[in-house]
Amino acid sequence: MVVSGAALLRPDAQLFDAMLAGWTAQQTARRLSPATISSTVGLVRRFQEHTGVFPWEWTPAHLDEWSTDLVAVRRVAASTLRTYQQAVRLFLGYVCDPAYGWAAQCESRFGSYPVQISGPWNTAVHRSEHEARPVRRSMTRVELQALFDAADDLVDDIRRRGRKGWVAAFRDATMIKTAYAFGLRRHELARLDVHDFGRNPRAVEFGEFGVCHVRFGKAMAGSPPKRRSVLTVWPWSVEILEQWVTEVWPHVRVDDSAVLWPTERDGRVSDKRFGTAFARIREHAGLPVELTPHALRHSYVTHLIEDGFDALFVQQQVGHEHASTTSIYTSVSSDYKTRVLRDALDRVISGARAPEPTTMTMTGGS
Repeated sequence: MVVSGAALLRPDAQLFDAMLAGWTAQQTARRLSPATISSTVGLVRRFQEHTGVFPWEWTPAHLDEWSTDLVAVRRVAASTLRTYQQAVRLFLGYVCDPAYGWAAQCESRFGSYPVQISGPWNTAVHRSEHEARPVRRSMTRVELQALFDAADDLVDDIRRRGRKGWVAAFRDATMIKTAYAFGLRRHELARLDVHDFGRNPRAVEFGEFGVCHVRFGKAMAGSPPKRRSVLTVWPWSVEILEQWVTEVWPHVRVDDSAVLWPTERDGRVSDKRFGTAFARIREHAGLPVELTPHALRHSYVTHLIEDGFDALFVQQQVGHEHASTTSIYTSVSSDYKTRVLRDALDRVISGARAPEPTTMTMTGGS
């Protein structure tokens, strides 16, 4: 990254850039995604800009000051703070490794070298399984219906006024319903193609939409996207997909493209674009801002549990490695808990009222 003994015009800034370039190469070798690499490199640059000095001058006090600013001024979430601190720790782990020779470069040029300034003594620790903000929750069935109705109303309003954009509005409405119907993350939803749906031989009544094959599931660090198959559970989801694929999609697809959610400019709807559409429809429905697109996935888990589906089935549907993760997503309504309590009490009362079994004595005769 830096030629040994070469004179640099701006040695401090150029050496820092070379460090980041080398760290980028190391992360690429670990098969981390370009988006992840860009994010972590950007966080380290932000830390350097905040301190005003370079890695060979960083001290634990610099990290403490930055963390205090993030918490007290920017009020970032605990998970976000930990991500920021981890980026600094990983970068220093790279430049402090003698195998890469950065310490020797820094000492020869500046008379100092970088040291690890991030440790358990001054960083946020992950102690809780669930660190989302308390306002984040699943949607009630009434809120969900209001969201669907608002999406349909926007389509009808645009068509009634004879304005352009009703196809995009129809697509956005179908995307929201599909995200809930199959418990999909935003990226999983946006990357769907038409051929990702197929028949379920055990549920032939769902036709060509009996199963959704997710090809771009959430990946582990350095691993390819995780695949899974999500079985259709609600007949209405087949109706909305059939209507989109047979009546609208053929008129907006480009050439022979299989993209399920095409844009007006021959592309694919992005995660951000879907988030913007969701926010607009949520506002039209008068729902609170804490309900995000991910609330649709939480609602899917919650409503399946409330409807009596087996917990293991739900876990496999949403692609969670551990049942504890699925339980975090579940926030059953008070009506459901009241119904479960009522059923349990009725069984207890029925058992108490039942007559005691009569003891029969069998005697034999000669």
